[in-house]
Amino acid sequence: MKKILYILHFPPPTHGAAMVGKYIMDSELLKTSFQSRYINLGTSRTIEEIGDGGIKKFIRFLGLFVRIIKNLITYRPDLVYFTPSAVPIGFYKDCLLAVLVKLLGGRVVYHFHNKGVALYKHKKLENFLYKVFFKNASVILLSKSLFDDVKGYVEQDRVFYCANGIPELATDYFYRSEKKDSKEKVELLFLSNLIKAKGVMVLLEALAILKQERSNFRCSFVGGSGDISVDELSRKIQELDLQDFAFYLGGKYEDEKYQTYADADIFVFPTYNETFGLVNLEAMQFSLPVVSTYEGGIPDVVLEGETGFLVEPKKAKELAVKLKMLIDNEPLRVYMGNAGKERYQKKFTLVAFEKNMKRILEQLAA
Repeated sequence: MKKILYILHFPPPTHGAAMVGKYIMDSELLKTSFQSRYINLGTSRTIEEIGDGGIKKFIRFLGLFVRIIKNLITYRPDLVYFTPSAVPIGFYKDCLLAVLVKLLGGRVVYHFHNKGVALYKHKKLENFLYKVFFKNASVILLSKSLFDDVKGYVEQDRVFYCANGIPELATDYFYRSEKKDSKEKVELLFLSNLIKAKGVMVLLEALAILKQERSNFRCSFVGGSGDISVDELSRKIQELDLQDFAFYLGGKYEDEKYQTYADADIFVFPTYNETFGLVNLEAMQFSLPVVSTYEGGIPDVVLEGETGFLVEPKKAKELAVKLKMLIDNEPLRVYMGNAGKERYQKKFTLVAFEKNMKRILEQLAA
């Protein structure tokens, strides 16, 4: 049986790459197909720590460095699975670790959950490091639309594609709860950490436009704080006079999170820095129409005009137009929501993800 060393992210903190890492660690199919060991690549323990430095993170990095060396020497894996950052500063750390793996004879495959190589490849230092980083390595991408990001550093025959998947839930277990102050309003839901690149402020601007047009809605924001604090979000809501339309519900997890999907009519995720967007899949599983962006691999998940709408990133007015179309048209919401659930069940279940990942890893470890 082939041996794989997984160097990957898993919670905490909870974000898309960490959730996929947890799915891989928990996969019975992968456990029975390979001998496996796991090393947590993350040096952050909270969303707020991501992107920051500090002595604690440096100590964690040194520990990570030692664990990788020890496992490469004693375990001698046939394949090293690595989930790196594509952009500085995280890339510098991951590039050093990748070089270490190669020097100690490891065959490596990078599974990217982010993008940005194309943004930095014109800089001399980054261009040099990318050449070293990608040399003799294989790459797993979430969508064919993401190949342009790494084009020039890796040949197409060394690139594999594996769409993310999420576990199937008994969604009928959750029911739409009655809210006295909103039962006649269309429920919009944003669910992600409060990060600017997820489009939080863009959504608030779109809600202000909808308010001016007297649209009948309320919008719930669910997620932990990130580079936007709860106070900052509250101030923006007050500034736009949205106190009766936008509500922050804090972080929700497990059944509480799923209940927020069940209570919603429309899911909105106007991100402008994304590769895939697991939350879109979660919303589709609950038969919600999705309004998201032409960003990363999202167009492979949300079909424009069929399972929801896609808009250009950072376009609040365009976002408001699409939201209004769904707010004013219940049959359209139901049709798109049902189409989205059907698409999820056909293409984006966790079972489909695990089978695809097993096939790729078997080929690479052979």
